[in-house]
Amino acid sequence: MPTTDPPKTDGPILSVRDLHVAYKTGDGKTVEAVRGVDFDLYPNQSLALVGESGCGKTTLGLGLLRLLPKLGSVPKGSITFNGRDGSSVDVLALRKQELRKWRWRDAAMVFQGAMNSFNPVLRIIDQMGDTIRAHPDGGRKPSKKEIWERSAELLRSVRLEPNRVLPSYPHELSGGMRQRVLIAMSLLLDPKLLILDEPTTALDILTQRAIVDVLHELRAERKFAMVFISHDLAIAAELADRVATMYAGKIIEAGTARDIFYGPRHPYTVGLIKAVPPVVGDLPELASIPGAPPSLSNLPSGCSFAPRCEFAEDRCTERDPELDAITERSAGTTHAAACLRWEDVTYERKVVERV
Repeated sequence: MPTTDPPKTDGPILSVRDLHVAYKTGDGKTVEAVRGVDFDLYPNQSLALVGESGCGKTTLGLGLLRLLPKLGSVPKGSITFNGRDGSSVDVLALRKQELRKWRWRDAAMVFQGAMNSFNPVLRIIDQMGDTIRAHPDGGRKPSKKEIWERSAELLRSVRLEPNRVLPSYPHELSGGMRQRVLIAMSLLLDPKLLILDEPTTALDILTQRAIVDVLHELRAERKFAMVFISHDLAIAAELADRVATMYAGKIIEAGTARDIFYGPRHPYTVGLIKAVPPVVGDLPELASIPGAPPSLSNLPSGCSFAPRCEFAEDRCTERDPELDAITERSAGTTHAAACLRWEDVTYERKVVERV
């Protein structure tokens, strides 16, 4: 598990400030699914977004690439991408054609359901070719040979045999193979930002292990930044340099992976960790978080987690706490929590180093 972030030799590749994402409901009202999110993502850094279903993780990921459904919008905030040529891109200001060029070339996304991401009547090589031809390098159309070679190179990098996979239709591949093909497709144009939404969901544990290993190797080789969306804390701990816990559309704790998993300071993060059985050592008594997440259309006053929190007191219902820094390190890493009683929140876990 990483102890600190990768060295910040450059500025952030992605800066998100006060981002709000809203959906229109059937009765004409507007509900905010993401509320006031701020973070910076640096080159070759990995950020994991964790939390219960419905906390806003996927909505945030879709909002970053402006892939929201028609009923979704970004009423407030900014998303700034700093490209490989030093240019700064205001993602929310990009027009349709500019946005189409920016996606895949600079930023790509791997979706949760691989089968839903493919055209079922096209072979894998045809779908990869369409992606490459839609973003020609310098306006020159690539040849069939160049498309095959580029696609084959990436398939080999995700441990797949090109001659087996490229002529195949999606339904002829297993779930794990389709997921790895999707990862390979996302890297066709060598983007510097990769967003992965639950890429190991519904896969067996051995296939999950293979995909985690592939992502480790690809990051080391290609140096892209990554946002990893997951409810699987074990995988998040292994892949992430930094972790952000989300609840009711907000980031309520953020820090290095070691900060979050060995020294969490928000009661909700502690609850998530206690609900996961360890794979080593004695099996402790597991504890679920009482209650259920609040309705985003009817949030409680003050802290959204207060109705479920064992530390809650009167002042917690009077104002919604800000995400304030707990520790500042010389390397620039920050552990922050949105809790008025963070000093009272303790959690002890035995540190187990990977051999």
